[in-house]
Amino acid sequence: MRILIIGGKGTIGSVVTSHFEKTNDVFIAGRTSGDVTVDIADSSSIQAMFEKTGKLDAVICIAGEAKWDNFESLTEEDYYIGLKSKLMGQVNLVRIGQEYLSKNGSITLSTGILADDPVEKTTSAAMVNGAIHSFVKAVNLEIKNGIRVNVVSSGMVEAAYDKYKDYFPGHNPIPMTKVVNAYVRSVHGKGRGEIIRVYN
Repeated sequence: MRILIIGGKGTIGSVVTSHFEKTNDVFIAGRTSGDVTVDIADSSSIQAMFEKTGKLDAVICIAGEAKWDNFESLTEEDYYIGLKSKLMGQVNLVRIGQEYLSKNGSITLSTGILADDPVEKTTSAAMVNGAIHSFVKAVNLEIKNGIRVNVVSSGMVEAAYDKYKDYFPGHNPIPMTKVVNAYVRSVHGKGRGEIIRVYN
């Protein structure tokens, strides 16, 4: 398979990439490095990325940002960071990317546990994650050519535990193998419109 992994050099993305590149032709896209570069907050950048990659069998997005801060400190502009990057960035990957996917191809988006179990300072991020879950369920009712769209929603992964543990008191770190298997399920399974939760 020809697979594009956006964010393929990040904490989760690098492990997911290592798995898929064993048996597939994998392209990595990143903001500043990779086989192709992309700013997912910019739809013209997304279009240019797909023009360079050509036809694909699967797209995996493990990218997108949102502002973390106290609710009382978040400005309207702060919310737009998540809306333009993590939300509309991933929506546009589906909207534009469908034209570059083979028949019965798949697109896998990424969110996180904040959609269902938010913690302090995540009003913006939780809102965006929840919106992506709703989008994935709805877009599968209409998308053509047998394309499947799913989302992997993970808890705090083991590799990020030390960095984020103070934000997630009492949360169990998720083994990376479980997270990788969620992406495998989305790409190689038959499910569509699935929110693949990896919280335990």
